Amino acid sequence: MFILDASVTLAWCFEDEATDATDAILRRLLGEGGLAPGHWPFEVANALRSGERRRRLDASKLAEARSVLAILPVDVATADISSALAILDSARLHDLSVYDAAYLDLAVSRGLGLATVDQRLAAVCRTVGVPLIA
Repeated sequence: MFILDASVTLAWCFEDEATDATDAILRRLLGEGGLAPGHWPFEVANALRSGERRRRLDASKLAEARSVLAILPVDVATADISSALAILDSARLHDLSVYDAAYLDLAVSRGLGLATVDQRLAAVCRTVGVPLIA
């Protein structure tokens, strides 16, 4: 199991973002399962909506993305305001968005690797010793 971030998830939804590495992560996810913070489903859905607004996705591509997302074996961790505020401190320390810091914090707290194509988040992972899934 590993932590899955939205940047990798969205690569499976937008053809121009898919790579051999993101395809390999999908195969690994289907075999092992993944974990994501509580905001992940909303972050993914919002990006799909933005993609639709920007005409990166038409109705058929959106339907295809929804089909892919529906079968993903991803557990979503819950959060409360206390844990979110603790993540705020991590975001400030590493100069990340709170959303990205939530992925980092979950990886650190669970001792798991993180799958991301976000270069800034990957750099912080390397700095703090979180294994990157590629």
